[in-house]
Amino acid sequence: MLDIRLIRETPDALKARLAARGGSAHELVDAVLECDTRRRQAETKLQQLQADRNRISKEIGAKKKAGEDTSAIEAQVRGFGDEMKRLNEEAAALDVEQRELLLGIPNLPHEQCPVGADAAANPEVRVWGEKPAFHFAPKSHVELGEKLGLFDFERATKIAGSAFVCYVGQGARLERALINFLLDLHTREHSYTEVAPPLLVNADALTGTSQLPKFEEQLYRCERDGLFLAPTAEVPVTNLHREEILRADQLPIRYAAFTPCFRREAGAAGLGTRGLIRMHQFDKVELVKICRPEDSMAELESLTANAERVLQLLGLHYRTIELCTGDIGFGSAKTYDIEVWAPGQGGYLEVSSCSNFGDYQARRMAMRFKDENGKNQFAHTLNGSGTALARLYVALLENYQLADGTIALPEILLPYFGAAKIV
Repeated sequence: MLDIRLIRETPDALKARLAARGGSAHELVDAVLECDTRRRQAETKLQQLQADRNRISKEIGAKKKAGEDTSAIEAQVRGFGDEMKRLNEEAAALDVEQRELLLGIPNLPHEQCPVGADAAANPEVRVWGEKPAFHFAPKSHVELGEKLGLFDFERATKIAGSAFVCYVGQGARLERALINFLLDLHTREHSYTEVAPPLLVNADALTGTSQLPKFEEQLYRCERDGLFLAPTAEVPVTNLHREEILRADQLPIRYAAFTPCFRREAGAAGLGTRGLIRMHQFDKVELVKICRPEDSMAELESLTANAERVLQLLGLHYRTIELCTGDIGFGSAKTYDIEVWAPGQGGYLEVSSCSNFGDYQARRMAMRFKDENGKNQFAHTLNGSGTALARLYVALLENYQLADGTIALPEILLPYFGAAKIV
């Protein structure tokens, strides 16, 4: 969440930066300030009454020693107690209201974030590799997978409904090969620590990483237990250090985690795409960083480079774009999207989104570190897909397909898959 002091001190500048996102989030600033004023007034009155009560209580003691009647003053002090209770309840209620308002305000776009209304304004940062040339009409991953028996949508639908898949045989082996390849790359070459977190998370964890309250409708909830299926490993992994004060020498912390991810929006109107591109459940290797504020922009660049390295090693043509103010995510201050070319789709697919959240998530989860001067500071958090498996899987099948419908795998996957081709 945003720093309330920043809202108090520079409300107009803050509104302007929020307005660059589009929508009406900037209008919440006035509501926060109004609530903050009422809360502080209640707290000031409460403190004054406490001081008055303490002062008068001393007077009562002195008068009793002098043998004077104190019944009237004692009645006055008892009246203070009732008013103090009311003010304390009012301040507590306003504190909750203020926090709820703050949770509804998105992060401020970074000063370097390009200004734009929507995805059309996203600048292309770089391009790697070339689109493959085929002497035949390339098939989609759905055609290829069905012919080779790599996955079964029909039986998965029978079990769980639409937008689920069951990988089969060589298809399941390829998924496992990709997971192991990604984890080995990021832990052995990029110095991330592998973690295997719970797949169920509580509301506090989701609030900490800003999925709640904004995106509750997109989550799968287990009502009986008050838990949710993790929409991404970002949630459990970033929250590993929630409500902790880290040592400065612990930073930066870099984690890599493989998890299935669960999201309702795959079935939303207008998003239905045949095949693996939009699923309710998909696998992902997530990269999470926790660092000092002054290091976070450099860490974002290295995080993005780590995700890009996956596609380079697999020989897949991709482009990296930077999201403009009107397209960045709710909690993000600066984001790069990496899009891989999928010839069977005739377009690019997002396989990674790498974001710097600044101290936005850390404030929500009270995650700090003690600097060299002994002062507690909020850490900066980052995350990115390293990468999402379903779309990487699509790109592999479609880019490495042969005329006979078989798949020639890139050499780097051979130790993981155990064969040079899928036939």
